[in-house]
Amino acid sequence: MTKSYSFKNLDLINTLFLTLTPIMAIVSTVWWIQSEGFSWGPLLSGIFFYIITGLSITAGYHRLFSHKAYEAHPLVKLFFLCFGAAAFQNSIYKWGSDHRLHHSKVDTESDPYNINEGFFYAHIGWIFLKENSQMNEQYGRDFEKDALVMWQHKYYIPIALFFGMILPTLVAGLFFHSYLGGFAVGALCKLVMIHHCTFFINSLCHYVGSTPYTKSNTARDSWYMAYLTFGEGYHNFHHYFQADYRNGVRWYQFDPTKWLVKTLEAIKLASKLKITPDEKILSARLQMKIEQLRERKQMAMEYLQEIEQLKMRILDSLARFEQMKNEFKARGHEKNKEMKMKMELARLDFEYALKQWQLKAV
Repeated sequence: MTKSYSFKNLDLINTLFLTLTPIMAIVSTVWWIQSEGFSWGPLLSGIFFYIITGLSITAGYHRLFSHKAYEAHPLVKLFFLCFGAAAFQNSIYKWGSDHRLHHSKVDTESDPYNINEGFFYAHIGWIFLKENSQMNEQYGRDFEKDALVMWQHKYYIPIALFFGMILPTLVAGLFFHSYLGGFAVGALCKLVMIHHCTFFINSLCHYVGSTPYTKSNTARDSWYMAYLTFGEGYHNFHHYFQADYRNGVRWYQFDPTKWLVKTLEAIKLASKLKITPDEKILSARLQMKIEQLRERKQMAMEYLQEIEQLKMRILDSLARFEQMKNEFKARGHEKNKEMKMKMELARLDFEYALKQWQLKAV
């Protein structure tokens, strides 16, 4: 490790905040239970605020603002900006600029949360250092043109305090008669959970997991982290296809952020969802399999060439099928039997080539 945590290098506000909030969360929760007794109301209220705050980071700060993976109605943007601030991870101007720098310079010395500096540094240590407190304006020029974003940046502290601390306390107090429980669970415990689940994407998801799409960087897919981070655990996919509004691209992968964005589109509150073409995703997966086969030195060159040819056949047949499907949709009611037959043949050719691949590439 090359980073120094000497006193002169520390951002004292960040260091004290991130060090003291877990202690305060434990102390206040014990105090609440001992003085008032456990009750479900404050806990359920805390879970509710955890969910909307977490989704405001994943669907808002991350996929909407940082990557522009879709467009959203101003009211949706305002909601995400208010409850994203409640996570106390900086304004989106600062958060998004840091995140874009991470993607641009991943795994290098310029990466603000470079995993090569160690797990602790990538997880939380980078936030302790003054050098990472500086604004990376060149990565957030477009934010300066967004009035809502700049409003949040200007009033970030009062917005964060109200939506992150005061509102959860008031809700639990007014509806469940426990201001202390609301402060302990809805404000502090929620905050600590949000922090470390977010931080695990920068650390754990660059440390352990699978690499089904690329080995060009340290990002890993981690299905169990997806359950803690509203779908952000599929990090290998995200680093390779960062503009896609989905992280869990397969139907069975847990990605509630994707489902939320799709729901917002259905009710006309989101639009222009960016999706990576299926052939590009499949091509990346097939190429990774070929790379794994190449690492087995006993594999004959003829075998690898055959596998490469199968890959091209799969991608060609998929592209042909997708093209015919789009043409078929465009014709509307002009559904002729010849086109249906061609489309079915292309689909069968794709499935047959894929089956051959599965038998060969083992």
